[in-house]
Amino acid sequence: MPQHAPKTRVCRDCDGHATAHITTGARHRDGTRVTLRVTCPACKGSGTTPAARLARAGR
Repeated sequence: MPQHAPKTRVCRDCDGHATAHITTGARHRDGTRVTLRVTCPACKGSGTTPAARLARAGR
């Protein structure tokens, strides 16, 4: 019989894409782009939602 994998709790704010790199339009001396790393404030960069938060939401 096939085994079912546990359902992962994906963050609803970032949809699992917890980190994004945004270009500023400027360039470094070697020609590469200057980027900013931004993490999701809701999941703090993990991409998943804690189980405790889901339990409270259903109540």
